[in-house]
Amino acid sequence: MTVYIDPPNWPGHGRMWSHLVSDVSYAELQEFADRLGVPRRAFERDHYDIPSPRYDEVVAAGAVEVSSREVVRLLTESGLRRRKGGGRDGKRDGGRDRRGDGPPDGGRGDGVVSC
Repeated sequence: MTVYIDPPNWPGHGRMWSHLVSDVSYAELQEFADRLGVPRRAFERDHYDIPSPRYDEVVAAGAVEVSSREVVRLLTESGLRRRKGGGRDGKRDGGRDRRGDGPPDGGRGDGVVSC
């Protein structure tokens, strides 16, 4: 299992955030997040939002550090990229990915929350 995390350089809700992603499946990503106790409500479209205080813990648990640009590339090339307002790469797809294991929230993208 390989999951990836970008640096905590995304501001929101008074803190900085990282994105935790998989280039294999949402199920792989969910399994990793569950092991760390990251709440499912922290899932947003195609990634988990991880607050900066948890960054080192997530890396120590096995997430590979990559740039934000690399996160986008990994998601896009794997077919798991889901942009705001649509499905994968902006195409409306009902929250399903090509392997049939949709995101943990069914594609709602409930927003950024603390974990």
